[in-house]
Amino acid sequence: MSNPLMTVGSLFSGIGGLDLGLERAGMRVIWQSEIDPYSSRVLAKHWPDTPNLGNVKEINWHDTPRPDVICGGYPCQPFSYAGKRKAEEDPRHLFPWVAHALRILRPRYAILENVAGHLTAGFGTVLGTLAAIRYDVQWDVIPAHSVGAPHRRDRLFIVAMDTDRKGELFGSIFCRPQREEWLPEPDMGRVDDGIPSRMDRLRGLGNAVVPQVAEHIGRLVIAHAQQIGARDV
Repeated sequence: MSNPLMTVGSLFSGIGGLDLGLERAGMRVIWQSEIDPYSSRVLAKHWPDTPNLGNVKEINWHDTPRPDVICGGYPCQPFSYAGKRKAEEDPRHLFPWVAHALRILRPRYAILENVAGHLTAGFGTVLGTLAAIRYDVQWDVIPAHSVGAPHRRDRLFIVAMDTDRKGELFGSIFCRPQREEWLPEPDMGRVDDGIPSRMDRLRGLGNAVVPQVAEHIGRLVIAHAQQIGARDV
């Protein structure tokens, strides 16, 4: 008899980079949350049977199925070196809505992503909030080239575990991924050849997580869940 898959609820889903990686690791996405029209069309194409709950500020979490994992790359603009780095003072600071979802749904794990600059802007508040709602946390900066991508793309990954449901600490959940050799990029032609929705595609890709990194973290979380007997996976 096969073991049930760990379920995932996806916040700030974008074009589904985190979602794809976690599914490749062996999880199953049961709902998503995205408001960008282009990204929502991408999600509907690749996850046609998965509901998009829309604006994270308007979701009634009391009526939402509880997943084993909540994932999400909350907006990076408040923390990025490319911006003013106002952190909590930036109106685009949406981590409080992530925390609200965690408080109500109490998933066993949260897998969160942001820019590396978050470590020096607003990260202490995030850690304090997660501790206050009883989540034990580990984090690491993982570059895309660690999985063989032809670019660096440092990203901060946060893994949190509900300490109410299982009082054991992580130990060490992070380890460096196995490097893969990527095939050369296909020829996309010149810009004036006309790529449909080019700007939307570039923005979506720019905001997306490299799925191979998410897959690596997903496998570590599954292994951790097996180790502590969180559920039969």
